[in-house]
Amino acid sequence: MPDSHDAPTQPGTSRSTSATIAPNILRCLRPVTDAYGVDLRPELNRVGLDEAMMRSAALRVSYRQGSAVIRRALELTGDAHLGLRVGAAQHLTSWGLLGFAQMAAATLREAIETGVRFQNLSGAMVVWSAGPEETGYVLRAELPDPALDPPVAVFLAEEAFASVVALTRLSSGQEFAPRGVEFAFPSPRDTAPFTELFRCPVRFGAVSNRLVFPTSWAGRPMPGRDPVTYTAVVEILEEQAASTRDRQDLLEVLEISIAQGLPEVPSFVEQARRHALSERTLRRRLVECGTTYEAVVDGVRRERVEQLLRRPELTLRDIARQAGFSDVRALRRAVHRWHGVTPARLRADAADR
Repeated sequence: MPDSHDAPTQPGTSRSTSATIAPNILRCLRPVTDAYGVDLRPELNRVGLDEAMMRSAALRVSYRQGSAVIRRALELTGDAHLGLRVGAAQHLTSWGLLGFAQMAAATLREAIETGVRFQNLSGAMVVWSAGPEETGYVLRAELPDPALDPPVAVFLAEEAFASVVALTRLSSGQEFAPRGVEFAFPSPRDTAPFTELFRCPVRFGAVSNRLVFPTSWAGRPMPGRDPVTYTAVVEILEEQAASTRDRQDLLEVLEISIAQGLPEVPSFVEQARRHALSERTLRRRLVECGTTYEAVVDGVRRERVEQLLRRPELTLRDIARQAGFSDVRALRRAVHRWHGVTPARLRADAADR
């Protein structure tokens, strides 16, 4: 099996601040919330995503941006299981070229393994892995950040498996049903939407999120199988994946460097020297990633502040100093720009959650 994402190997940061994810989930979310009479454009604009950007195939978003929009959509719709509806509403082109490659795969298992292999290109906000077990062919979905808000975590797990089931039925047969589905989150009051969608036993409070394909289905030939087309599309995906890895590696290295240096922030010149790049080359590579050094620094500081606010023994002065702000006023301005509230309000909200 191809390996899934490598997790960050050093403490203090994560990829949650970097714009490296195709916004497929957000694009699928819009029509579903529109049906509720909810306009997500203000929230998209708040995290820096306007209409023109959302139509761009080159757009990449961060986990933080995606989570913020999902959280607001859950609040505005009042639908605790919005993830099920967003996943079930997806179609065969929702995953772009990757979806096309899966349609051309020889078997359903090969389609699944192709999805796992190129998950960084699919807009996935979970970490996929798959493999055979005694019970059948098992697909797993792990959260990239265990500290995600519980409602967002539930949404992502629901959307992940609902989309897999919806696309399997569209590509291989409407009669498809998993052997079983397991979710790590607690059982909701109403489990009917789950059994209605999955048409199989659904377990909650499990150790991990797992979907079990019957072995007979995993080996079933794909109706659109075409080895020539599959090979051609996979070659394109491999090129895209290599480019994506380069961008992610650069951003992760910069984030780790900044996080480890706080409260001091290495200058742009110093970062270029550390990574044996000219300033012009580093700036160009960041532009290719859709960001700037200032934005990366801002993201790391934001993440650090949110971590420190969860520690009640720290004063705002302590937090400002540890996050590299000149004083408490600068911290307050930054938190208001990020969240629209004061640090005290943000801390109270975090405590409530």
